[in-house]
Amino acid sequence: MLVNLLRRNRFFFLAYALILAVVGTLQLLYTQEQLMQWVNTRNSVLADLIFPYITYVGDGTFFVAVCLLLLLFNWRIGLMAFASFALSSLTSEFLKKIVFNGSPRPLKYFEHSTFQYHIIKGLDIHSYNSFPSGHTTTAFAMFGLLAFLDEKKSRGWVWLLLGVLAGYSRVYLFQHFVEDTFAGSLVGTLSTVIIYLLMSHWATKTGPADNR
Repeated sequence: MLVNLLRRNRFFFLAYALILAVVGTLQLLYTQEQLMQWVNTRNSVLADLIFPYITYVGDGTFFVAVCLLLLLFNWRIGLMAFASFALSSLTSEFLKKIVFNGSPRPLKYFEHSTFQYHIIKGLDIHSYNSFPSGHTTTAFAMFGLLAFLDEKKSRGWVWLLLGVLAGYSRVYLFQHFVEDTFAGSLVGTLSTVIIYLLMSHWATKTGPADNR
């Protein structure tokens, strides 16, 4: 069943594998500080305006809203979406609050740095519990599920791009390191793959009471 999922959603998984390879290689070649500075120096007025909004697609509230919409479309698929949200969120929180509790975020880590980092004025930036990125986890769990549910599989890379933008926004906004978003994307994607494999056969059943 996993092989079938990978094959049917090859546009999503091939693009994701390429991104993992590129970002993974960059993390082997450069330090998290160098990667943060590379992103941070490529700022603009337009990016400062749009990324604080783009980042909200990785907010748990946004995923819940999507779950509710799916629930209206098909209650089984809606429940599967909620299961994906629950598994990805609980896994992320466990890693963030238990395994890597207190891990410093960029603002705290670089507080004594002589490098002049670009920080958007008025933005609420956290200091701890950096690893992994919860917003990136949520975004990849949600957009991964939507890619699997989308009948037009060639759009898989579009759903992936939305997840990537959410992850990039976390680094741009000085909320997370690249490694946080890298790990978050894996947690979110794997969580949705697990839930989809467990529930898709049940969730895609149709009957008189399933579509309303």
